Amino acid sequence: MRPRVMNDAPSNRPEAKPWIMGIHAYVPGVARAKDGRELVKLSANENPLGTSEAALAARTAAPSPAQYPDPDATELRTAIGELHDIDPARIVCGTGSDELLNLAAQGFAGPGDELLFSRYSFSVYDIAARRCGATPIEAVDNDYAADVDALISSVTERTRVVFLANPNNPTGTFLPAGEVARLHAGLPADVLLVVDQAYAEYLDSADDDDGLALAAKHENVLVTRTFSKIYGLAGERIGWATGAPRLIDVLNRIRGPFNVTQGGQAAAIAALGDQQFVADSRDHNARELDRFTNAIEAMGNHGLRPIPSKANFLFVLFEGDVSAETALRALAEAGYAVRHIPNQGLANALRITIGTTEDMDAITATLSNLLGEIS
Repeated sequence: MRPRVMNDAPSNRPEAKPWIMGIHAYVPGVARAKDGRELVKLSANENPLGTSEAALAARTAAPSPAQYPDPDATELRTAIGELHDIDPARIVCGTGSDELLNLAAQGFAGPGDELLFSRYSFSVYDIAARRCGATPIEAVDNDYAADVDALISSVTERTRVVFLANPNNPTGTFLPAGEVARLHAGLPADVLLVVDQAYAEYLDSADDDDGLALAAKHENVLVTRTFSKIYGLAGERIGWATGAPRLIDVLNRIRGPFNVTQGGQAAAIAALGDQQFVADSRDHNARELDRFTNAIEAMGNHGLRPIPSKANFLFVLFEGDVSAETALRALAEAGYAVRHIPNQGLANALRITIGTTEDMDAITATLSNLLGEIS
């Protein structure tokens, strides 16, 4: 046997794949100031009303943690199906919707392929692409919102998956049903459209983007949702996806075998049954988001500009007298953590979760006082 010729000296340690080393790890919203003070956390879009009492009770009453959970989340999928009129066989559950977004990329893309999304979208999309060796492609935005024409024109023969967050995180923008349908119609049949509806429960019924209907009708649409936002179960990490049976089969082949805990499944089932808590959370968010948006608009002469939001947060641009970084520090001094995302090219903006009425009054007063000091 001829000896193997090595072009490079052998490494003396395991080396990660180059596409993995291209990942910038996800940076979660902070909860403490740089000096260690605990802050009111308005940086992660958690529900300020907490969690349904029914969900908390069900979580406590769940079977012993010594036992494995139902690997198929059968009762949970049945409950989701009943609420949304979906065949449970067309539903898969995951460790938050994050797992399912990553699985969608992994199942349908790889080295040499492209994964497409709009600029200023959820940062996990870039990670999901690189994690499976695919190339992330950003289409230009339309004033921080997804642009359907730009997305369609960015599709190439290498495009395998298109991600659309609707409402979008971190900007709160929203594409109506007609635009989502136009995006889908503009994609080749072998390209998977993933509609990420993490904030869908905050929408009015008139604002439905028809993503679930598209997923029920077409072979190349997957919709993901989460229990982390309006249901107040972020700590349990529960998400779900629906689509054609072949899509669900692919995700089931590669998901974790026991990926939703017993307590999580029990809490999620109870949360689905407490739609009054969901309605109360939606009403609170609509009221406080409207008040806060109006307050920020009133500061427009100082360069503050809110991007209209359909989610449970407001994306505020600082284009005048005060920088986003200065406002971030002032809010931290006042006891609040909000989201600053310079690593996504958004150094001039803050994403502020809608909190309690008292929280939003305090945020407004802090920003108003800061602008008063500068002027």
